[in-house]
Amino acid sequence: MRTLLILAALLAAISARAEEVLIPGPDGVGLRGVLFPAEPGQPPRRPVLALHGCGGLSPPGAPLRLPVREREWAQLLAAQGRTVLVLDSFGSRGLGPSCGIRGHGAPVALRRHDALAAAAWLAERAGGPPGGVLLLGWSQGGSTTLATIGDLPPGLVRAAVVFYPGCGPRTFRQQPSPQVPVLMLLGEADDWTPARFCKELAARHPDRVEMHAFPGAHHGFDRATPPQLTNLPSGQVVTQGGEPAARAAVLRLVPEFLARHDGVAR
Repeated sequence: MRTLLILAALLAAISARAEEVLIPGPDGVGLRGVLFPAEPGQPPRRPVLALHGCGGLSPPGAPLRLPVREREWAQLLAAQGRTVLVLDSFGSRGLGPSCGIRGHGAPVALRRHDALAAAAWLAERAGGPPGGVLLLGWSQGGSTTLATIGDLPPGLVRAAVVFYPGCGPRTFRQQPSPQVPVLMLLGEADDWTPARFCKELAARHPDRVEMHAFPGAHHGFDRATPPQLTNLPSGQVVTQGGEPAARAAVLRLVPEFLARHDGVAR
């Protein structure tokens, strides 16, 4: 009980130090983000740029308030000594969620340019080890991450983590080989972004992609909340929510993977 109280106090202190930032984006857009400073006293770690899914962050015009998933991961990684930037591609452009909506104003191709601009800003600001930042993305943010690492400026990104991205054939038939190592985390029961397409993508690049697919896990399996049905504007009904075994596994796998790509003595 005492350990849990100490952890809760640490995470609350990390959130209290977080600040909203504004980053120069493509075509003159000011990109909002929430920057979580690394917890003091930890070894130097590479900073992490986190890319939200189709739900976005806060509504347009509202102060940034991160969803539980994004906030929990940012707190966890900051507690391990990483500066974390959670980028807002949608609200920064006055846009709401894109889930199940065709013709949304911030597709993956545009968000890739957001990621490149934010990665360059974070690399200069965070003061971590030289040699690039780490990318992490969920769902559409995972697809954005995959698109980003196929064509990178030298030294900007060191490695990437993608949670249940969309790897449909229309999007990634011509996907270039990832230029950096990738940790790909999939749910076998995902009925929104089916794992089979991402498995095919991973199989084409076995030297770059470390893939884990979790039995019985739906979209959003890293959440603590149980699965539930979601009705999308397109009429599609999908399942999303946590799966305890998969959640426990990724809470271990992600920090281990990131640590392998810090490039610092331990």
